[in-house]
Amino acid sequence: MKSVCVYCGASFNGDPQLAKAVEQLATELTERGIDLVYGGGSVGVMGLIADAVMNRGGRVTGVIPQFLLDLEVAHREVTQLVVTENMHQRKKNMADISEGFIILPGGFGTLEEFFEVLTWLQLGLHNKPIGVLNVGGYYDSLFAQLDVMVNRGFLKQQNRDLVSNECDPAVLLTKMEQFSVQTDGMWLKDRNLT
Repeated sequence: MKSVCVYCGASFNGDPQLAKAVEQLATELTERGIDLVYGGGSVGVMGLIADAVMNRGGRVTGVIPQFLLDLEVAHREVTQLVVTENMHQRKKNMADISEGFIILPGGFGTLEEFFEVLTWLQLGLHNKPIGVLNVGGYYDSLFAQLDVMVNRGFLKQQNRDLVSNECDPAVLLTKMEQFSVQTDGMWLKDRNLT
């Protein structure tokens, strides 16, 4: 992987465990020569990860829609700042230029981005690895819900297993670098969209 898109919150709750995980992830990315792609913000966890990667000499590409740029929340010190017309173009651009996806703690937007690229992987629209950096068990309930979906027959186990769930950035990146997938095309024949 030469570039990883990190989805994360535009706010930061002050959690020192999360701050430490961001620093560790930045170290792993720069030591492995992996560029950061992210939402282009200067605030919240977004600002933390961008600063941490740049402080270590890494390349950072921010992708931000014009309306957020107008609100002056863009990080203008990143290596490259791409401005899009809207959120849809932003997400497409981020996905197109990334070779993998990491999810850090965040809110609605982070979850929406996570499930979008995960659905695309399930459908075979890309074959890029997806990893959740599950800091302090932040996403434990989400993964429990995925297990409920499997148990109740709305999600196949092989699709549940498409995403890595780790609390250590080094372990997560190693799993992502070793990722390979064969998506289940059978749903096209039997209309079973799970």
